[in-house]
Amino acid sequence: MADASHTQLFSIPTNGNTPAHSLPQPSHYSLFTHDEWAKLGRNTPLPLSEYDITRLSALGDPIDLTEADAIYRPLSALLQMYTANIGTLQKETSHFLGRHNERTPFVIGIAGSVAAGKSTTARLLQELLRRWPATPSVELVTTDGFLYPNEELEKRNLMNRKGFPESYDQGALYHFVRSVKSGDDNVKAPIYDHITYNIVPDKYINVSHPDILIIEGLNVLAPPHIGDPSGMLESVADLFDLSIYVDAHPDDLERWYIQRIHRLRNTAFTHPHSYFKRYAHMPQGELEEHFRTIWRTINLPNLLENIAPTRSRADIVLSKGPDHTIEQVAIRKL
Repeated sequence: MADASHTQLFSIPTNGNTPAHSLPQPSHYSLFTHDEWAKLGRNTPLPLSEYDITRLSALGDPIDLTEADAIYRPLSALLQMYTANIGTLQKETSHFLGRHNERTPFVIGIAGSVAAGKSTTARLLQELLRRWPATPSVELVTTDGFLYPNEELEKRNLMNRKGFPESYDQGALYHFVRSVKSGDDNVKAPIYDHITYNIVPDKYINVSHPDILIIEGLNVLAPPHIGDPSGMLESVADLFDLSIYVDAHPDDLERWYIQRIHRLRNTAFTHPHSYFKRYAHMPQGELEEHFRTIWRTINLPNLLENIAPTRSRADIVLSKGPDHTIEQVAIRKL
């Protein structure tokens, strides 16, 4: 369990009914309880068929489909409103400037801890947003592809810092998003294989003029660092049109992480090419203790030092309770 110094980051004065990791009030966010938010979806079309819902339920991440309807249906409608109004602003600006500039992709960044469920959030939003007539092309790229290859991480003595900001090729990530945002053709993103736990050599995702690009990753909301050896004073977050942070208490995140490890032990870890195949037959208690140590020495420090401090930079914060249910939605005031 997280000690007092960890929980203090998420603790705020409340009336006792607000989740401990909620945003402080008064704030520059409009706050909605789960039920308040779900009401917004009553008159919003659900652009998912029963087949799509069944397919999404097989992704392996813990997501209740009633919850997906209650939370992500109104969220997709809100994002559509944002993209439409950005498009209107772009047309009016081009007319005012006397320049015919093509509209560039609307870029959404999704951040959060390991085991928070940000990958599920990203996939659900991709599926929902591409069902809307105005945005049929929605690409999803994870920042895992911009991790340095394991060989390079070993050279830099960073294998035990995998997932920390310094383990990513930040310059390559920034230039990828900037190229997409600039309207370039066929921009390539590296591919990461979670089985081999490494970058796939010479394989890429090609991104070319999507309506929306979703970038999902641990540290995507991080600001630039003064003194960075690259000399960059911009970060990938500077290129986002909108950002989302998936929030949860560290104690819940640790529990979900261990639950995920138990599932992987009987699935991905058994693959003959799995980086983690040595754990497939490890006794359950030993396995749990090993990965609990990894959580407390790697994932939790990364969360507290690098990920959670970027939460206040997000335009939308989805705060989860102990059962993965979204208890609060916070929308930055315009």
